[in-house]
Amino acid sequence: MHSTNVRQTLAKVPEVTLVFWLIKIAATTLGETGGDALSMSLNLGYLVSTVIFAAIFLVAVTAQVRSRKYHPTIYWVTIVATTTVGTTLADFADRSLGIGYPGGTAVLLALLLVSLFVWHRTMGTVSIASINTPKAEMFYWVTIMFSQTLGTALGDWTADTIGLGYVGGIIVFGTLLAILAVAYYRTAISRTVLFWAAFILTRPLGAVVGDFLDKPLNAGGMALDRFTASAILMAFMVGCIMLLPQRAAANARH
Repeated sequence: MHSTNVRQTLAKVPEVTLVFWLIKIAATTLGETGGDALSMSLNLGYLVSTVIFAAIFLVAVTAQVRSRKYHPTIYWVTIVATTTVGTTLADFADRSLGIGYPGGTAVLLALLLVSLFVWHRTMGTVSIASINTPKAEMFYWVTIMFSQTLGTALGDWTADTIGLGYVGGIIVFGTLLAILAVAYYRTAISRTVLFWAAFILTRPLGAVVGDFLDKPLNAGGMALDRFTASAILMAFMVGCIMLLPQRAAANARH
């Protein structure tokens, strides 16, 4: 008789729960308001703001990779850094370089798919439960960076170019996420596929929610101060992290 020993290893990313999605949506919205605060409110421009946020991301992701276990604060600071970099980088490419929202969306979608493909070919899986090695983490964060930047371009394209407006964009992406939630509970579709689809869609949702909060009234927004909106979102995230328990995603290995 052969005995099978199952060892539970913990990933360095959080377990996917309702709390995870609440914080993720707040983080993506914060990325939009925070990115706009530096690039527009402080008039630093998209390129300078991207450099600043990229430096913060490098520090945060280095701490994340070097840590030996999941630390909620380090993880979510890194996520917020990717959302702010994604916001200013997408705006720089779409507006300053003149690529436009459709072009930027197409390029970033291609990069995201290539990242997921190479990750899967190299590691054999793109499940978040497998993120417990430096190599897997690097694939994870590169993929997230592409998804966050794509989400900004996609959100702006939906609201501005297609003309749905911010409320229309919120309805579209909110509906798509609701469909994914139903698919999670009612179908046998791969949980990994559904996770990444939802993860990607929360970014454009955050983009249009952020724009709805801080854009002028005549542009369809609520004209809230970007720094105030960012502070409220940050306080919400901190409250969730401190008050609501989060565990590392577990991966059973034989």
